[in-house]
Order: sequence, then C-alpha cells, then structure tokens
Amino acid sequence: MLGECGMKERERLALRRNSVTLCKEMVVDDLLVQCLQRDEVLTDNMAETIMAQTTSQSKSCHLLALLPKRGPRAFHSFCAALSETEQHHLSRLLMQFAEKDKRYSEPSLSLPTQECVTPPKRARTHESMEMCLDADCPITTAVLPCTPEFYESRKSQAYPMRSSPRGLALVLSNVRFDSRLNPDLDVRRGGEVDEEVLRRLFTELDFTVSLRKDLTAEAMRLCIEQFAQRQEHAEYDCCVVCLLSHGIEGSIYGTDGQLLMLDWVFEVFDNARCPLLQNKPKMFFIQACRGDEMDNGVDQLDGHERTQSPGCEQRDAGREEERDAKEREAKDRERLRVKLPQRSDMVCGFATLKGFSTAAMRNTKKGSWFIQELNKAIRQRANETHMSDILVQVNGEIKCREGYAPGSAHHRCKEMSEFTSSLCKDLYLFPKYCPNN
Repeated sequence: MLGECGMKERERLALRRNSVTLCKEMVVDDLLVQCLQRDEVLTDNMAETIMAQTTSQSKSCHLLALLPKRGPRAFHSFCAALSETEQHHLSRLLMQFAEKDKRYSEPSLSLPTQECVTPPKRARTHESMEMCLDADCPITTAVLPCTPEFYESRKSQAYPMRSSPRGLALVLSNVRFDSRLNPDLDVRRGGEVDEEVLRRLFTELDFTVSLRKDLTAEAMRLCIEQFAQRQEHAEYDCCVVCLLSHGIEGSIYGTDGQLLMLDWVFEVFDNARCPLLQNKPKMFFIQACRGDEMDNGVDQLDGHERTQSPGCEQRDAGREEERDAKEREAKDRERLRVKLPQRSDMVCGFATLKGFSTAAMRNTKKGSWFIQELNKAIRQRANETHMSDILVQVNGEIKCREGYAPGSAHHRCKEMSEFTSSLCKDLYLFPKYCPNN
C-alpha cells in the first residue's frame, strides 16, 4: 500500500542526487511553503517546523527530508512551487533528472560524484565582460529585526519608514542574450541566483517585488516607465530598482544588444517626472560592468596608509547678491510654493567604479560579488545601520575580495564597488518593525 501511495523511485532519486545543490541554492520562504500547503503536500505543523529552522540551509534540508514521504503528487507539486517562486533552474534540474531515465534501476550504494547535470559550455573566443569565478560565499541568514527602541531613537533624523509594505521594488534581470544580434554578450551564468537573492531580500524587507527577466532595451524602458507611474507609490515610503545585465560606462544592455542609458533611468524617477516619490528615498542597485578591462590590483606597501590631501571648499555663487535674494525670499515666502531640485533623495550602488572601464565579477553558482555582499550587509546590519553606511561596508568587503581561478588570467583579480547619494536624511529600513501596528 505504501509503495503505491508513495513517491516514485526515480523522483526520490532526483531529490537525493541533487540534494547538495538544492540545500545550497534553494530559497525556502513563506511563498514556497504556502504553495506546498495549498497542494496539501505539507501540513500546517510541518510548515511551522520548517520555517522555525534557524538557517536557510537547515530549512532546505528539513523540507527535502519530508518530501519523499508526502505521497505521489509531492514531487511535481514541489517542482511547481519552485517555478512559482522564480527558482526555475532548480525545477528544470529535477524534472530533467527524473525524466531522463524512466527505466529506473536501483543505484549502487556509492555516493554520487555529480551534484547536477550541467549543460556543456560552448566554445569561447573571448572572455565574458563579467568574469565567472567559482569561490565560496556566505550562507544567507534571516534579516535581523529592528527593535522598537532603536526606531524611536533614530526616527527624528531619518526618512519616514512606517508603511507596510515599505514600497515597491523592481528587479530587471537579463541573463540570456540574442547572440545573433550581439555575439559578444554571453549568458550571465549565476545571474539567476542574483535575481532570486534580491527578490527574497526585498520581500523579507516588506517590499512588493516585481521580477522581470530577459527584456530588450525597449521593453526595459517601458517596464521602468510603467513602474515609476504606479499609483501605489503615493501610499508607500520607499522605492527600489535593481538592474542586472551586461553593461558599459553609463548604460546597460537589453537582450537585443541595444543599450539603455542609466541617466535616463534616474531621470524617470526625478521630482518632475515622478511626483508620487517626491521627498521619498529611491534606491538603485546596478550589477553590470562598466567596461571589459580586468582590475589586476596593485601590491600594498608596508606602513600606514596615506591620508588624503585636504580638499578645497566650494565657493558660493553670487555671494554679492545673497542679501538681496534673502530679502526677496522673505517677502515672497508666504505666496511661493516650496520648490525641489530636479533630482534628489536617491542612492545608487554600482558593482564597479565609474571611469575605469572595469569588469564586474560573478560567481557562476552563487551570483555576483556585489549582490552577495549587499545581501549579506543588509541582512546583518539594516536593523541598526542606515543605507549609506551599509554601502560603505559593501565597498570594504569588495575591496578585500580576490578572484580564485588558478592558472587563468582572472586569478587574484580585483573589483571595487562604489555608490552615489543625494539622500537628505538617514535612510533606515527599520526591518520587521511597523510602528503603525
């Protein structure tokens, strides 16, 4: 009876043979668990037990231990849940493994030597603009919550962050490009990991996340314009835009090989074109190259670091007219509407430095260096650190990283991220705390 009602052997084998990959890469969040509850694969008690696990890896392992005992529909429901939570690569991996040999024969007791079946790499005549480096990276942990006491102590100098959801988040991710239109744009292996990391991160931070994948430059423009004009911005306190693609200085590529200018993106969200986000913080994260040159780094000299030379103060323009201007302003203050600069309240993190035409480093299994460090820093420090200081920490971590690819030109290569800011207050996300409740 159990044999008739249980999971098929080839499906059990697919889960077992790919368990290492699943435990490392799978994101077990509320949405995935709810999908399995909806299909009656998991009971409420099972769901609570899984979500009570302290690490992402332990949640994955606990779920994988339960699935083979949950009936003949469990495997396909699990694959469907992976697809529904944008983990298509894991769903395809399991389905292909289960279907490739329906004439299942009992495996030997020896341990498998492969985690998964990977497609052969095509011949390459040049290096990708994003270098694919396989090195270890931190395991994702839950976002640390903000305490009511910390919120009360910081709210006066910070942007208001009371709405739930906090705001809308858009993740545009281009992984596969049309080689017929631009043969230089390789598949961004590991890009799927970045998009899932960001989707889960901002979902956990209480943003409503929209993920769009593999768009042409024109489709990206339309998507960004529509996102900027969404009426929900009026009700929320913040906004996030993440752009993941190949790129050059000042632009990123659509899948058709055409360029989308980043300055146009910022313009779409400025105070004139996006009035619903006036005086609200707007965060941008750009994971793309700004050229194809590799940063080989330099040797650090012994001794103290050199201090920066003092900079010059910026002079105020028209100082001789300052007194008259103040008098006119005082007279007109009651009848004049408050004006804003064209562009303000924005912060943008870039994977690489402006003007250096350098490549961004990407781990084919764990995603890009920049998104890895951004994810880790926000999860560990957003409960007590504002965004500018978080991005300083990201810079510090990126500065210390080196490529590990012995025998290749990328061994010990470097990268340096940066950010720009027109924020006018401290941007705290106050994770998992809603003062209105």
